[in-house]
Amino acid sequence: MSKAKKRVTTIIFELIMLILAIFWLYPYFWLVFSSLKPQREIYTQFWPSAFTMENYRFIFSTAEKMNRDFIRSLMNSIFISVTVTASVVFTSALVGYGIAKFKFLGGTILKNFTIFQMLFPGFMFTIPTFVVVKALGLLNSLGGLIIPALFSAWGVFMFTQSYRNIPNDFIEAARMEGASETRIVLSIMIPLARSTASIVGLFTFIGIWDNFLTPLILISDYDKMPLSVLLASFNHEYGSQIGAVLSGAVIQTMPMVLLFLIFRKYFLEGIAVSFK
Repeated sequence: MSKAKKRVTTIIFELIMLILAIFWLYPYFWLVFSSLKPQREIYTQFWPSAFTMENYRFIFSTAEKMNRDFIRSLMNSIFISVTVTASVVFTSALVGYGIAKFKFLGGTILKNFTIFQMLFPGFMFTIPTFVVVKALGLLNSLGGLIIPALFSAWGVFMFTQSYRNIPNDFIEAARMEGASETRIVLSIMIPLARSTASIVGLFTFIGIWDNFLTPLILISDYDKMPLSVLLASFNHEYGSQIGAVLSGAVIQTMPMVLLFLIFRKYFLEGIAVSFK
């Protein structure tokens, strides 16, 4: 193929990808754009007569009078998601290090059990989780949402596979300097596997942030609900306030967009490594 034909093919391919990207991003742009319109104009005209923050003011002020404190709910979601994400990355890094770099009785069985656990869909554990949380007396509390999610078999698997590609020379050198195994994981292994840590952290955060079924079952007080459940309850009772609902949806998605933009370099590196 000549250079001219190759260049034309590349341009056509890039144009097709651009068009597909626009179609993929359009719903989110529409969501943000519509949340800034007066409510009466959301479905009636494309360009608003004036941009307004009234829908967001309703979310953060008027909704509180309706027993829907969105700021508190937002803080609940941030606290739960950050706590669980930090714990999953830390525990997965430690357990993955043990499986990848140590030979011990039952190590193969533990690895196979980790993979086996990943085969089951998450909703299968909803009822057992409810039973355990109730037995621990953690119903209708943030602890009931955090404690069952502090460990991830998928995170262990990802770190295990990543650590297998790291030479043992780094570990031996650190041991000769007197570093403990925990210090080796925190100072050497995780930085070398930062792409994997980014993927595990990002997907864990998104999964916890968007989790709806578990909080719906375990939490009954509005002031303890994460944002995903509170938005659903608000939409159910005040669905006529479509502008406020759209504003809440924008607030719900913003942390995930920001996280991806911040860690996109490591995320894309990890995805590339995963496909090799």
